[in-house]
Amino acid sequence: MSEISKFSAEARERAGKGAARDTRRQGKVPGVIYGNKTAPVSIALDPRVLWAEMNKPGFRTRLFDITVGDKTERVLCRDVQRHPVSDAAVHVDFLRVSAESKIHIRIPVHFVNQEQSAGIKRGGVLNVVHHELEVIAPATHIPEAVVVDLSGLDIGSSVHLSSLALPADVAAVSHEKDMTIATISAPSVSAAETEAPAETEEPAEAPAAEKPAS
Repeated sequence: MSEISKFSAEARERAGKGAARDTRRQGKVPGVIYGNKTAPVSIALDPRVLWAEMNKPGFRTRLFDITVGDKTERVLCRDVQRHPVSDAAVHVDFLRVSAESKIHIRIPVHFVNQEQSAGIKRGGVLNVVHHELEVIAPATHIPEAVVVDLSGLDIGSSVHLSSLALPADVAAVSHEKDMTIATISAPSVSAAETEAPAETEEPAEAPAAEKPAS
């Protein structure tokens, strides 16, 4: 688990769409902290602090300590709503977590050692079927990513769920039996490159013109 980031937020007295619009007009990003059998708390975030955290890897899988007034909440980001044009965050949901919490979450799949894959060296293509893996993990031990080592894999090789090395307390959630994560396939060659150029026939000799009758 990566280091827990800490930052502060302001409490908002009102909830709802109108209050959220007012918060944005004040230059802040509205949000909410909820869960763990405790009443939700509406908050306002500094957009610069939020943007800096969002630009770090694993924003959706990292834990945060958010201080609101004299209380600090340990949370996990569960949703970010973005502006359709600017892509700026317009609302953020944070879920309270504890040491006993189990989280249903998607984590990224990272592929390493491609340069040591015999199949890729020979021109094979890595086809990624799943860029993320759905897991159930302790809130305090969420993996930053699932790492797939491609060393030694040749053309025709496949990486399946059963071959992934997950921590003992992390369980994969799959609706397929031993689903395929990625494959290494042979390079595609266009039909134009595989077909030999057609032989061109020499034009037939034109028949001699008949001598016009005198």
